[in-house]
Amino acid sequence: MTDALVNWYNNSLGQFLPKEVFVFFVSMIPLVELRGGVIIAKLLGIKLFKANLICIIGNIIPIPFILLFIKQIFAFMKKHGILKGFVEWCERRAEKKSAGAEKGFFVFLLLFVGIPIPGTGAWMGSLISALYDFDIKKASLAIFLGIILAAVIMSIFSYGVLGLIF
Repeated sequence: MTDALVNWYNNSLGQFLPKEVFVFFVSMIPLVELRGGVIIAKLLGIKLFKANLICIIGNIIPIPFILLFIKQIFAFMKKHGILKGFVEWCERRAEKKSAGAEKGFFVFLLLFVGIPIPGTGAWMGSLISALYDFDIKKASLAIFLGIILAAVIMSIFSYGVLGLIF
């Protein structure tokens, strides 16, 4: 998928949009996020430090909006019948699972966001935090640290940092 995005960029937007801006926007996209952004930055020849800075900032930008507004968005969706059943299912599941979750939730959230496996990341971590009514300051810190952890892990795999250390 990342090769396809790089090819698409090179054949279309690459003539008009700096590669750093493209990587920034890729890092904001749900599911792709920083994980895809770091790989694409490497494929486009962006240096490691610059790539991480761009991807981290791009991945952080949507988080406050999700944490602050997802409940209002869900309320709007329910009121207007937009995926109402799905929204109600998410809310019921969050309520059911939230009992006692706050004790270890910070570490769970940090690792959930930070370990790059499919279905995890800052977007999903923010959604879970909002639905569980997790403290916004703690959630923001856990998500930020998770993004940093993801950047380190993705840098090791994408840029071969492990080879430079050993």
